[in-house]
Amino acid sequence: MNIPSELKYTSDHEWIRIEGNIATIGITDFAQGELGDIVFVDINTVGQTLNGGDIFGTVEAVKTVSDLFLPIGGTITELNAGLESAPEAVNQDPYGAGWMVKVTMTDGADLSGLLDAAAYQALIG
Repeated sequence: MNIPSELKYTSDHEWIRIEGNIATIGITDFAQGELGDIVFVDINTVGQTLNGGDIFGTVEAVKTVSDLFLPIGGTITELNAGLESAPEAVNQDPYGAGWMVKVTMTDGADLSGLLDAAAYQALIG
């Protein structure tokens, strides 16, 4: 199981990479494995300002649909357009080509609820 130490995680199995005030967000290797073959990623919140914990889209696998939760508050500024034609990138490379959105974080975004790699590993066992 791949859990990069430089990322932060949520108990809902999203990962977040913070660079300045920009956060890149996707689902974890554990999450994609639990979902199985991903066939569609539906995100129509680009340009919207959402709070941490809000649903920003869904991911559809062969047998289920799962909500995607925003780890931090901010404005969704970019969608990974490559997922439209190749949603399987989330299965193949969840921390690279399978990223989902980029968010401009709100000033003073609360990062205290995010988990480090060790805490996320403990969560998933």
